[in-house]
Amino acid sequence: MDHTAEFRRWKAQCLSKADLSRKGSVDEDVVELVQLLNGREPYFTTSSCAGRIILLDGDINGFEVQKQNRCWLLVTHKPCVKDDVMAALKKANGNAILKFEPLVLHVQCRQLQDAQILHSVAIDSGFRNSGITVGKRGKTMLAIRSTHGLEVPLSHKGKLMVTEEYIDFLLKIANQKMEENKKRIERLYNCLQHALEKENITNARPKEKIKDKNKSSYTRKKKRNLEEAHSKCFTEENVKECENDDDLGISVTIFPEDY
Repeated sequence: MDHTAEFRRWKAQCLSKADLSRKGSVDEDVVELVQLLNGREPYFTTSSCAGRIILLDGDINGFEVQKQNRCWLLVTHKPCVKDDVMAALKKANGNAILKFEPLVLHVQCRQLQDAQILHSVAIDSGFRNSGITVGKRGKTMLAIRSTHGLEVPLSHKGKLMVTEEYIDFLLKIANQKMEENKKRIERLYNCLQHALEKENITNARPKEKIKDKNKSSYTRKKKRNLEEAHSKCFTEENVKECENDDDLGISVTIFPEDY
């Protein structure tokens, strides 16, 4: 079976499976983005979370956050208020931790070139922690992630260690991060639409037989078209974010044969 046919088989199998997430459905803020990706031949999403504020309670022997061993006291994909957190904290018996987690989206791509296009769009849209992994069996995965998370311990052995005023302060920060996360998702959707349209236009051009000396110029032209598509999504705010990042390159990890 050739790689393209195998990719189509993987995509059909993945999209036909039931949603096994805690919520059981795609988060509202990423429905259009997920549909856009799944509607394009080179991509399909394997998991997603639009971003959330969560309150976890768990092991009293340490503050390591391992969600599978913790009790979820509160989870919301919308802005959170202090009263909800204070009510949830009354059920805490161990170490309660307040977290904001930004968008996480895993996308399987047909080939590395497709992943690079999406990776570039994700970086330009503010998701600076995105990366590509390549398995030896040919699976190319892109994880779209950001770095503007938040994680703060609130209680120890069931005892609240901070004031209500401080919790109110933390929630203002978390809600601001939630709003910024939503803006980045919208930016990602718009930039991705534009980049994919550019790519479709490029691929739709008549293929002419050209001499070897002209091939390099065609390749440079195609690359320039993609760069123009990405540059239109690069706002002044994004440029400032880039200046604060040490490394925006593509991270590629090779997985074992049985991946």
